[in-house]
Amino acid sequence: MVPINPTPATPHLAQALHAADSSVRLQAALAVGTNPDPGLLETLVERCAVEPDFFVRDMLSWALLRLPPQVTLPRIRRELASERSQARSQALHTLSKIGDRSAWPWITRELLRDPDDEVARTAWRVAVVLVPEEDKPGLVAELVTQLGRGERAVRLSLSRALVDLGEVIEPALAEAATSPDPAVAAHARATGLLLHDPEAGFDAALEEARRVVLLGPERAAAAAAAVAAKAVLTEPEAAGEEAAAC
Repeated sequence: MVPINPTPATPHLAQALHAADSSVRLQAALAVGTNPDPGLLETLVERCAVEPDFFVRDMLSWALLRLPPQVTLPRIRRELASERSQARSQALHTLSKIGDRSAWPWITRELLRDPDDEVARTAWRVAVVLVPEEDKPGLVAELVTQLGRGERAVRLSLSRALVDLGEVIEPALAEAATSPDPAVAAHARATGLLLHDPEAGFDAALEEARRVVLLGPERAAAAAAAVAAKAVLTEPEAAGEEAAAC
């Protein structure tokens, strides 16, 4: 157990973390992380929950990482049940940075399905970091329930999380690709394309998946072949036009 005894500088830094000027708060968070003080644990966690500036929040998380995990983790765990969505999201973000796999049981179904998109996205990311090998199939089964959710950024985050889990996702994606919901089916197919071709862009993969869902595999393949053939046929014409212009 690490004792939490405030140092003489603690009150000054705690006050600076609440300053109106974000640059002052940033410098204070840097100072706290440079000279870790367990006496500021509560202040750091509380500021994470309400800090409006992204860069300051990131510095606050870094300052928390500088404290001993046995001090930080129990307090972070409490934030996962906070009513504030930012508190939950930042707590998850800090857990992903700490990377202590003992925190894996804290990543609950409620967090993975959190109604706040930012919380859910962060939960997906930290789950992939912390999940033991034997629990990957269960995590996949949970994550595929979120296919088709949200706007592009949310769907991309989910696809990246699933792809990072590797080939274990393939059976669940194959089943989801037959969903009667076209958004779910397209998202599943696009994720599968990214798994086998990481260099493919998400938007291109999603567009191709939507064509397959809309037209069926055979008609989609025929349509793609027709587009490719048209491109080939028009190339000589374009070349002739370029030559004529010279």
